[in-house]
Amino acid sequence: MVRGGSTVLVTGAAGFIGATVSEALMARGQPVIGIDSMNDYYAVSLKQARLDRLTARFGDLFHFHKADFSDLAALTDALGESEFGTIIHLGAQAGVRYSLENPQAYVSANLAGHVNILEMARARSVAHMVYASSSSVYGGNTKLPFAIEDRTDHPVSLYAATKRADELMSETYAHLFRIPLTGLRFFTVYGPWGRPDMAMWKFAERILSDRPIDVYNHGEMHRDFTYIDDIVDGVVACLDRPPFDDGKEKAGGSVKPHALYNIGNNKSEHLMRLIELLEQACGRKARLNLLPMQPGDVPATYADITALTRDTGYTPSTPIDVGVPRFVNWFRAYHAII
Repeated sequence: MVRGGSTVLVTGAAGFIGATVSEALMARGQPVIGIDSMNDYYAVSLKQARLDRLTARFGDLFHFHKADFSDLAALTDALGESEFGTIIHLGAQAGVRYSLENPQAYVSANLAGHVNILEMARARSVAHMVYASSSSVYGGNTKLPFAIEDRTDHPVSLYAATKRADELMSETYAHLFRIPLTGLRFFTVYGPWGRPDMAMWKFAERILSDRPIDVYNHGEMHRDFTYIDDIVDGVVACLDRPPFDDGKEKAGGSVKPHALYNIGNNKSEHLMRLIELLEQACGRKARLNLLPMQPGDVPATYADITALTRDTGYTPSTPIDVGVPRFVNWFRAYHAII
């Protein structure tokens, strides 16, 4: 197991999941070196607020570098002689719909950037690297819940294709260089300090300002909404358990140096149920703008987390009727909405 005070390199440290994972690591005494390009895909002020919060709470445990990890020279220069024993690679260009508008951003961050971090793991001989994949790799699969064994060769967005490519490149590096790697297929993550481009934020913002919300596929959508605290618990549990230990087989596990897991809530919720909970938390009815399915989107996601629970004990514990009000309370406070 990887525990104790070893320093962790966290990419995407100013992001939603990256900042919250960094907080959890430092709360248990592990120094964090954070990397983030601070691009303007969404408000830089939100990213800076997350960083300010980490610095204020943890001081010298947190060392941040503004750098684009898709630029190997810039990444190498930023890290210099910094020492770290493990990596949590969460930085990426996110978003399914944006990949239709700006494909080069995904090629740069998700393909070139992922290889650069793999090369960094190889050069530094890290004990373990955990990286972010996505439930989008399942494409238009209709079998629910999505299981790790399911086919992933029919992506329906460029974003999904880049994430599947990351998994394949990781498999190659693990095989060739025996780098312990764990890929996590994230399902829909939400909670305080979330992203403005995601449905939870957009819906809350529009309900509170009495503007209509865009509801795709006429509301016939299901998502495995997973609260941020549950996600962080799973990420940290994976970091502590590399997919192999000195070549010895784990009980119920594998000696393969590359593991893949779904990480979600293991419950698929109807989109209209989410909207009802947001209405209750916001104290207003939503105005619905019902629209057809968007290109690259899928009607349902649902995570089979059997393998992750078996290997790490991961058990999500926050249902949406608890998580949604927590998000709205944070959202009101962040925007000073009375």
